[in-house]
Amino acid sequence: MKTLKMKLSLLPVIIIMIVGFTSCSDNSENSSAARVNIFLTDAPADYDAVYIDIQSIEIISDAGTHTYPLLNPGIYDLLQFNNGVDTLMISEDVSPRTVSQIRLILGDNNSVVVDGITYPLATPSAQTSGLKLNVHYTFEAGLVYNLWLDFDAEQSIVTTGGGGYSLKPVIRVYTEVESGGIAGNIFPFDAAYHVSAITPTDTFGTAISGDGSFLIGGLVAGTYSVQFSAVAGFSDITIPGVVVANGAITSTGEIIIPL
Repeated sequence: MKTLKMKLSLLPVIIIMIVGFTSCSDNSENSSAARVNIFLTDAPADYDAVYIDIQSIEIISDAGTHTYPLLNPGIYDLLQFNNGVDTLMISEDVSPRTVSQIRLILGDNNSVVVDGITYPLATPSAQTSGLKLNVHYTFEAGLVYNLWLDFDAEQSIVTTGGGGYSLKPVIRVYTEVESGGIAGNIFPFDAAYHVSAITPTDTFGTAISGDGSFLIGGLVAGTYSVQFSAVAGFSDITIPGVVVANGAITSTGEIIIPL
């Protein structure tokens, strides 16, 4: 438990994406290399905690396989990183290359906490071969690339026949130039607990912060219905026709949650 507390003190980086995304065309300190920043973020889940032991990241490209140690290797509680909160895992200068896969290399200390009880989280083969994310990015010299690994803890954990839990990772990879977001706030600030952005084929969501604000990032350009799940005493509400553009945050303004 002492180790857990130490690892949980990793400082999350809060990205206020409402004011805009960092441009991918910013100059890297090394003009002959690309600067690659990889962040971890998460969608909320109905667990007390989800602890994932992340040791390193592998990038597989036409230049071969390269392993990068994390800035803070160890145990991450995924549920700390939602609603616009993320943490920087690696920041590296790499030679120009075309990337086909990113792998998260895990350690052995993975667990999930359900109703106050901690259960080991089985991760078949992930420790040695890594959690594989197929991508296609071309990194060019002198540019900065920010990538987010959106780890959906709710969909990634499944129960096993013996009453245990196993990790079947559902992870999205996105960059600021190929995605946008929806942000806003509700009133009363405690009248709803969850917000979802919905299309006919996908649903993305996040928990609403204690001050009533919310941010759903990593959305592809398109039109969404934004649905608010209310607490007892208030009613659910859906805002249709919210348009998202790549590289921008669409503000809903203040949403009044009805009684």
